[in-house]
Amino acid sequence: MASGGPVAFGGFSTTRNILPLPEGAERFGAGSSAWRLGSVPAHFLPDQGGHRRILILGWCGVTGSELRRLANAPLPTDITWRWPGVYTVVEETRDSVICHTDPASALPLYVTAWSSGWAWSTSARMLAGLTSASVDSQRLACLVLAPSVPTLVGSHTCYTGVEQLTPGCRIELPPDGGSLRCTAPWRPDPVAGTPHHRLRSALTTAVALRVKADPYLSCDLSGGLDSTTITVLAAAALPDQHKLNAVTIHPEGDENGADLHYAKLASEARKDRITHHLLPLATEHLPYTGITSVPATDEPAPSTLTLARLTAQLRWMHQHLGSRTHLTGDGGDSVLFQPPVHLADLIRHRRWSRTMSEALGWARLRHCSIAPLLLDAAMTARTSRRDALAGLARSLAAPALARDARQNRAGWFHTLPTPPWAQPAALRLLADAAGEAVDTEDPLLGLDTSVRTLVDEIREVARTAAADAQLAATCGIDLHNPFLDVRVMDTVLRTSLDQRSRVHAYKPLLARAMRHLLPSKVAARTTKGSFNTDHYAGLRTNLADVSALADGHLAGLGLIDPNRLRGHLRQAAAGIPMPLATIEQALSAEAWLHSHHHTPGPVWTDRAVRDAHA
Repeated sequence: MASGGPVAFGGFSTTRNILPLPEGAERFGAGSSAWRLGSVPAHFLPDQGGHRRILILGWCGVTGSELRRLANAPLPTDITWRWPGVYTVVEETRDSVICHTDPASALPLYVTAWSSGWAWSTSARMLAGLTSASVDSQRLACLVLAPSVPTLVGSHTCYTGVEQLTPGCRIELPPDGGSLRCTAPWRPDPVAGTPHHRLRSALTTAVALRVKADPYLSCDLSGGLDSTTITVLAAAALPDQHKLNAVTIHPEGDENGADLHYAKLASEARKDRITHHLLPLATEHLPYTGITSVPATDEPAPSTLTLARLTAQLRWMHQHLGSRTHLTGDGGDSVLFQPPVHLADLIRHRRWSRTMSEALGWARLRHCSIAPLLLDAAMTARTSRRDALAGLARSLAAPALARDARQNRAGWFHTLPTPPWAQPAALRLLADAAGEAVDTEDPLLGLDTSVRTLVDEIREVARTAAADAQLAATCGIDLHNPFLDVRVMDTVLRTSLDQRSRVHAYKPLLARAMRHLLPSKVAARTTKGSFNTDHYAGLRTNLADVSALADGHLAGLGLIDPNRLRGHLRQAAAGIPMPLATIEQALSAEAWLHSHHHTPGPVWTDRAVRDAHA
């Protein structure tokens, strides 16, 4: 359950016996260097005589008997995707620490070199406090200018010297500070069987895990397919005599929106199991309101710009409903939509009829020409991921060359248009990041292009969602996104080519998997509400405050031109049509930097670890 304060796990791989401990944290047991801060669930298997301690950190559906069988046996290769939940596994042995990372990156693990050894944690900020790390300008440049190319980030975090361990891997941290030794057991190769049955099972067990832990939990009910699915699964899993608190936010004075209509349909269909709460939000909850008051998190949280709306909802639920655990449908879009690069897979596998059918469907949906789409798909079918990265690196290194940033292309990577307020130094950092990505070995070679693309996208969404969970914890809420559970991701990505969703279809896999529980009109929905109008209104209302951010830390790092950014903000607030993506990324990063520099860092204290090598 959320404690309202920092929540993290961590430990060390080192020969030292005097090891620091974050203030308020507790060690797991005698001889262990691992610690826990907050009340997130964990399983700890002490040394049973084999000179090994095992920690399963986070929400995990492992049973007691399964846990006991792990004590004296080699860990199975599928240890981090065997059970429902969001968790990672750490082994402490006589010679080293071995980390088994979450393939979805929903519970990322970070490391930093420390005192001739390694320190690890589920919080990058905690490690940055340990080493007094500064912010990483290259990571910030990627975050602001290339958020749609997550592979440019690599292992970088927002802090220099703090790296994310590769998801889905077994990684040994030598105690002498030697190079990390990494193997990649997780690989989402296709499996036989009907994918909708597997998806139903994965989602059902993911939700049931949370319901069992806290039957008084609450759910978002936005009216969309994803949140409605999570809500009806939670309601069905509740013990008898319990009713689920489902919350729908809406503009104050307007209860006629389409989203609210579908939310009411869903709640009425299960009114014996669902109590539906409508939460009106007013002008003071518009996007961009009070964003510099965002709590300090590992990285900019996706909800930074909608901070006022999110915290109002979380605090209201905590105070009026007694919510401690809250489920959302976030992540469903990333997991369930088929990217247009899927067309390249169809071409490579010679599915000619389906290629034409899906290209036509996508072109109609996006109001674009089919010929460039097919040409891009054909070129991508002949291009490796590494070659595509090399081409991206060349284009970033020559910013004077125009880059095609069309959103309907069926290519490996798509950069956003370079804004005029980006400084040359930021573009050079982007080019450096692309060069690093080219030289980084891909542990998932040979996957279909669409599957490899989705792996990157889902991991980016899941990792950043962890920052939202850190934000929610400050409101006393433990925030969960079951669509980002590793077994849900694993299930969808293992779907064979011929059974994958069509590129222009609206989540047919989920609709089929949940048709026995969803009201027919909700299951048939093919649209969702948009908050673009709110964002423009929020920008107009808060223009003076956000314009002041232009002269902040990003400008001080030489990444942006503050005068040009202010000009773009004024144009956007005036209603001049323009993409908001890079503007919003810059404002989120600036708000995070403000919080980072104005919030005291974690406090560490030295404490001996007895019998560290017993």
